[in-house]
Amino acid sequence: MSGGLSWRHHVVIQALLSRGPLKERDLHSLFQDITKRNPGTERPLFDGFILKINKALACANFELRGCIDQYDGQVYYGVVNTISDEQSKLGTKYSVPQIAFYKAIIEAIVQDSTANGVVSSIEALNLNLDSQVTIVTDTQSLGSQPSVPSALKNFTLSQKEKTLHELVKDQWLNLTTDGIIKLGLKSFLDLRSWFRNNDVPSCHVCNEAGIKADLCPNENCTVRIHQYCLKQLFLQRKDAKVCPSCGTSWPCTVPKEEFLQAEVDNEPTGRQRATDSKQKRRTANRVVDEEVGCSNQDVLNECRESQRGNRLALKRGRASRNDDAHIGGSGASQSSAAAVPGLGRVTRSSARLM
Repeated sequence: MSGGLSWRHHVVIQALLSRGPLKERDLHSLFQDITKRNPGTERPLFDGFILKINKALACANFELRGCIDQYDGQVYYGVVNTISDEQSKLGTKYSVPQIAFYKAIIEAIVQDSTANGVVSSIEALNLNLDSQVTIVTDTQSLGSQPSVPSALKNFTLSQKEKTLHELVKDQWLNLTTDGIIKLGLKSFLDLRSWFRNNDVPSCHVCNEAGIKADLCPNENCTVRIHQYCLKQLFLQRKDAKVCPSCGTSWPCTVPKEEFLQAEVDNEPTGRQRATDSKQKRRTANRVVDEEVGCSNQDVLNECRESQRGNRLALKRGRASRNDDAHIGGSGASQSSAAAVPGLGRVTRSSARLM
């Protein structure tokens, strides 16, 4: 797996595995410290560096991927497991009832019709787990009542509380001081396909699952847009701020200064910054067929040599890209921060839960 990787690649991998998901600016800072190159002004070099790591990780079914935390709008990176089979699930420290409890919380959050992306801890602890595991039925006796595994029936309130704290500690969930549960970074990084396969409504602007989003003021309109997408959409418009689908007036409540400051805080030093939420996702997911070497000159040389091949690779990628190359479902035309198999889910500190 480490063939062809330099000590610089190993430093980045070790940082992600030991520290967990990193903010984009922290990863950029680490990259600049070890390569003496600025990822803000020399983005292709950074993309090539990440691509080389992913080529090495692919043989072990790992992937370095980026996503946007929908609650704070910032880009994060980490390493995740890319497969969900019975063998990979054997490595998890969570029991079947614990995984069922986690899944029940996720479903409660994504099914929130207000798109607040939260559930109270009290509601979570009272969730019924019977529907989270395939019901076992005796096919030889018609009319028999379906049976629920005893492990779920006997999963106590104290066990749920303990599981909740473990899920928060491992960054699958986030628990606020006032008892509100949100999705954790690992959920955003790891559950992209699950969101899509379970028809979670997507953001009208970026097509990523709209877990935490603003709804169109028109109750008959189903459009939802992430706050960071909404800010950028309206800041770019000189005309009236209206729903892009039904035309209903849609006031933007966040001041322009706050949004611009958020953009500054979310980017590393350098003149080139992501100027909108779509570009942020492309930045987090861009797969560039350029490899970074062990010295500054090597980095530049390899970058130049791979540019022609990169153009062809990108064309082929567009032609063969499947649903995982898009955010929020099939037919999406804009790529997601977490959908392209070059940059993707976060830390495999445990095996896949779902």
